[in-house]
Amino acid sequence: MQTLDWIDWTVLIVTLATIVGYGTWKTRGQKNAQDYIKGGNTSKWWTIGLSVMATQASAITFLSTTGQAFSDGMGFVQFYFGLPIAMVIICLVFIPLYHRLKVYTAYEFLENRFDLKTRSLTAILFLIQRGLAAGITIFAPAIILSVVLGWNIVTLNIVIGVLVIIYTVSGGTKAVTVTQKQQMFVIFAGMLAALFIIINLIPEEVSFTDAIDIAGATGKMQVLDFSFDLENRYTVWTGLIGGTFLMLSYFGTDQSQVQRYLSGKSMKEMQMGLLFNGLLKVPMQFFILLVGVMVFVFYQFNPSPLNFIDASTQTVLASKYGNDYKVLQDKQTALFKEKQKLSLALSKSEDQSLKKDLFQLDSIEKTYRLESKFLIKKAVDPEYTAEYTTLLNEVERLKSNPKSETYLEKSAALTALYKESAKDTQTNDRDYMFIRFILNNLPKGLIGLLLAVILSAAMSSTASEINALATITSIDLYSRNLKEDKGEEHMVKMTKWFTLGWGIIAIIIACFADLAENLIQLVNIIGSIFYGNVLGIFLLAFFFKYIKGNAVFIGALITQAIVVIGWWLDWMPYLWLNLFGCVLVIIIANILQPVLPKKEIIDVS
Repeated sequence: MQTLDWIDWTVLIVTLATIVGYGTWKTRGQKNAQDYIKGGNTSKWWTIGLSVMATQASAITFLSTTGQAFSDGMGFVQFYFGLPIAMVIICLVFIPLYHRLKVYTAYEFLENRFDLKTRSLTAILFLIQRGLAAGITIFAPAIILSVVLGWNIVTLNIVIGVLVIIYTVSGGTKAVTVTQKQQMFVIFAGMLAALFIIINLIPEEVSFTDAIDIAGATGKMQVLDFSFDLENRYTVWTGLIGGTFLMLSYFGTDQSQVQRYLSGKSMKEMQMGLLFNGLLKVPMQFFILLVGVMVFVFYQFNPSPLNFIDASTQTVLASKYGNDYKVLQDKQTALFKEKQKLSLALSKSEDQSLKKDLFQLDSIEKTYRLESKFLIKKAVDPEYTAEYTTLLNEVERLKSNPKSETYLEKSAALTALYKESAKDTQTNDRDYMFIRFILNNLPKGLIGLLLAVILSAAMSSTASEINALATITSIDLYSRNLKEDKGEEHMVKMTKWFTLGWGIIAIIIACFADLAENLIQLVNIIGSIFYGNVLGIFLLAFFFKYIKGNAVFIGALITQAIVVIGWWLDWMPYLWLNLFGCVLVIIIANILQPVLPKKEIIDVS
């Protein structure tokens, strides 16, 4: 268990208390629905841009993205290549329509274009996926503080959730927006300081250019992948195609983002805010990934653990697999000394053979890390051990006939089970890498600042999410089904109650969350399951004027079921689910329309 110095505690508490206090004080006493839900339409473009970025940049961004870069390099940045394209389309198509109709939510438009049931279905799909994501964004920083303080994760989920609920219930959309500017300042300052310190912790004789070369030798600086391999999640094509559809859905139809720019002073301010986000987001993600890569370079010159989860390491060392794990640790120590010498030699030479040797050593270390996860999994899960042992015995029995169908089947199952050990909550340490580096290597004061960065990001993202969830519940479900108008003060009061309710739900979900492969992928997978379908519904509304509500409603239900099945059976990398769901609902609605009863369309174009 790590203990924080009083300086770090002071920096952390003062930063978070200032943000929460300022947001609560600045937006106290709002009784007008226009102010509480749309922020009074007073936001300037830079405020919108920062708010949009802060909503997307959760704690997961800093924990998982840096861990992703540490393990796999810079290729994840391709995920965001479709974002600038999506921003331009939203500015030209979505924003003018939302602004002209003066909507509070994106889904109000769907009732005007189709019918109430289509609006309600789309709102419910949003509530499901964003409610799940809100729980994950609370869970992420809870992991950090559980590592730092040794506190129970459930307790931490409650503490973090309550902090967010305080100012979000108090001030609504405006409170979220005004606090996000301060949060983004803390985030930028903290990450710049972290990169500067990391570079300075690398040996003096190794320049920044040398560090990039070392990272490049191990494949970490490979940014672009033009392959058409569907097994590869992150390529230029998945980013430009699947990423564009994901970003169109997220920024164009997800209320947590739509609500950010609907608070704009004018349509021009909204558009400039989104374009600002489109220009800055990709460089920002590149920078965060670069921080993770520099942490990797740091560990070429400094020893690193086989697994960054201390509790898991202690568990396996105390088990019957402890000696096997110690052997792996000794191998890694010997390997580290070779890597250290080779990395120093590479910084003084351009010999290409040194790069090949370093790449080979890094591949060996990856094998050691995978083996360590396998041992941890066996130590903590007797059922897994039994299943693995059974399969291993069957493979050994059948190896005399290596070409038989049964042998190949059992061998494939054994390999899959072995690899599955790397994805378990107690073995998957990607999300722990950056925080471990911070706690063990950064100076006093900066540790507190970096923790404040991660928690500020968590608060900003979660606040946007529960604010949007409450707005959708209030406007699209509660208010729309009221038989009489009860006034704006009543609507503000109910929206506050819904905010509190969704905050509690998010905390409950956080208590049952799982790391899955890693947090940032988990959130994007959840989004991809729903976003394509929702985007397709909006595109039908915009461009297929002859399609009516019944066809869209039935098509959306069928599409959602198929997409969930496709994800469950792993038909394709999750980013492609966005394109698949979008195209599928459009096709199904067009097939259904001619065979369904006719109904007059209200054209709002």
